[in-house]
Amino acid sequence: MIMASSAVIGQGDTLAKPVSARERQVSDFSALTRTVQETGLMRRRYAYYWARFAALVVLLAACGVGMVLLGSSWWQLAIAGVLGVLFTQMAFLGHDAAHRQIFKSGQWNDWASLVIANLFGGLSYGWWLHKHSKHHQKPNVLGTDPDMINGVLVWETETLEESTTGVRAWFAARQGHLFFPLLLLEGLNLHVNGLKTIFGKEPVKRRAVEIIFVLIRLIGFVAAIFLLMPVGLGFAFLGVQLAMFGLLMGASFAPNHKGMPVIAPDVKIDFLRRQVLMSRNIRGGRWVDVFMGGLNFQIEHHLFPSMPSPALRQVRPMVIEFCASRGIKYTETTLIDSYRIVIDYLNRVGIASRDPFQCPLTAQFRSAR
Repeated sequence: MIMASSAVIGQGDTLAKPVSARERQVSDFSALTRTVQETGLMRRRYAYYWARFAALVVLLAACGVGMVLLGSSWWQLAIAGVLGVLFTQMAFLGHDAAHRQIFKSGQWNDWASLVIANLFGGLSYGWWLHKHSKHHQKPNVLGTDPDMINGVLVWETETLEESTTGVRAWFAARQGHLFFPLLLLEGLNLHVNGLKTIFGKEPVKRRAVEIIFVLIRLIGFVAAIFLLMPVGLGFAFLGVQLAMFGLLMGASFAPNHKGMPVIAPDVKIDFLRRQVLMSRNIRGGRWVDVFMGGLNFQIEHHLFPSMPSPALRQVRPMVIEFCASRGIKYTETTLIDSYRIVIDYLNRVGIASRDPFQCPLTAQFRSAR
């Protein structure tokens, strides 16, 4: 098994605290929560979210008008790229609604997520919520966090049943460098996973609504494209839009946890340390906030998932001070450095997957223990 900076947390490591210490840690986090609530940072930001939603709708409508006016022009591809950006911003808005950040009413948040994710984005809210909830409960936990499950990419070697060989080994050894090109297919992958969920056998709340919304969005969008453009241009338009959407989605989620410590399933860690030690913040100005939809404050988001995203920057200094006073490592880096870390991590994991039971970094870590 190989993890970033050899950070594999197992039973017996320093993070596993006795019960009395755990009770103190829970009390510590309760004190931080009370302090944050007293500042008013948990209050709803209705004006902010309504303005953000309205702006996105206007921009999407403007793109629609532009598509009609341009007709068969190859300048349509520029609009396709812009739509990829706007659909990503809509997805961030749906993420906030799913976390109960927008409305006090859970039902209002659910319907907001359904409209934004399914009707505007063509994604399945039910599929995403199930997956994302597991991630928040146990980030970077082997076999539990769905974002750490091996698939096309090898994220960890602990659960590999056999060594990677042949073409798969060649690909895995270079998977870090191939990561961003692969993200160009992530938009298509998100749509496919959503369709598999809503038309699958697993239970889905409001399945009929999800199906109707997704089909309206996907069929209507594709039909509009081919009514306005020749077939070749239409496929190029879809390709650019999906590639931009997938690239931006992956580029905003990948820096937050990849390359951070990974936890064995049997390790007991209090909520505060579980969320802080497994997450990474991205430094930067307001443009980073927009680019990542507020997910650049990943530590604060994991500690206070229902806090409106515009408040995360404000709560950050409080969290930093709180962690420093208790000796809890708070990780923060630049966006470029985070990508470098992710690429390096994936390459090292890929090389180790050739023989996961003879991973040199794991052996070094175990000998140190």
